[in-house]
Amino acid sequence: MSLPPSEIPQGAIRFNTDSQKLEFYAQGEWWVMSTNPATPVAPRGLFMGGFQDSPTPNLLFDIIDYVNITTTGDAVDFGDMLGTTFYGTACASSTRGLYMNGAYPATPSTNNTIQYVTIATTGNSIDFGDTVTIQSYSPAGVSDETRGIKAGGATNPATGPVNNIEFVTIASTGNAADFGDLIQSARYMSGCSSPTRGIFCHGSTGANPAPAVNTISYVTIQSEGNSIDFGDTTSARSSTAAFSSSVRGVFSGGATVNIIDFITIATTGNAQDFGDLTVARANLGGFSSPTRGVTGGGGSGAMDNTIDYVSIQTLGNATNFGDLTQARSYAGGCSNAHGGL
Repeated sequence: MSLPPSEIPQGAIRFNTDSQKLEFYAQGEWWVMSTNPATPVAPRGLFMGGFQDSPTPNLLFDIIDYVNITTTGDAVDFGDMLGTTFYGTACASSTRGLYMNGAYPATPSTNNTIQYVTIATTGNSIDFGDTVTIQSYSPAGVSDETRGIKAGGATNPATGPVNNIEFVTIASTGNAADFGDLIQSARYMSGCSSPTRGIFCHGSTGANPAPAVNTISYVTIQSEGNSIDFGDTTSARSSTAAFSSSVRGVFSGGATVNIIDFITIATTGNAQDFGDLTVARANLGGFSSPTRGVTGGGGSGAMDNTIDYVSIQTLGNATNFGDLTQARSYAGGCSNAHGGL
């Protein structure tokens, strides 16, 4: 039984099981204690869910894989999601990974579910809450340490996309709240972050089949409001993977190409060429540490299990990292060490 605020002594200490952090009580509030652990948590990235069209048509997965970003090697099983799903989006704080929305096998049947895991452990995902709307087919996700944001998406492939942006407080549980609107309705986008800005890029602006776009826009994560035009990527495409350091955002693949391009997040302007993926493919998952960006899976028709990496602050082609536990596309990617943290 928790004490009412009036009975909590000044300087009391507790462990917050939601945020996984020590807190102390002062001046009527709980404050996070500054810590400098001798053994910090290693940068870990997750690939969540996914879809396979070939050799088995319409096969969905509840798989969660993980890798240690600072090393190389094949992905390892983490646990299972609440159900088989794909076309969702993922984002994370330094402790929690969130997977928002997605589609199930029928038609596909979209959902407004938010689920989460504790990244430093292994295990199955847990229900977090719901997003505001049901338009949840291929949204994009960004985050800083406290907020997760979902933008765009659509109800199914036959309908046009939406422009809504929603947010949650990652350390708590509960339903999302309205944030604002994208500069244009879109799905099949990707997103990445600095500690202040969330970046949304690429996507498709109509019902299937619809043209891809090269649009980049941004929001200030700790405010609410509509996204603002940033510039253009090097080519129009959809279903890319995005990741970032705190300085640079990188966009990989899409439309079955091997293109990688980048931006400087704190500025505005058009993207520049970075290098090439090891395998040309769309529908990838992606995440990062402060220095390394990782992409995995993807494909169109035949699925791929390839995991690639690049050094974010340099330029050049991707290098093979290892393989996923299962070849698939549309896996949501997140990490506990991305550029927004």
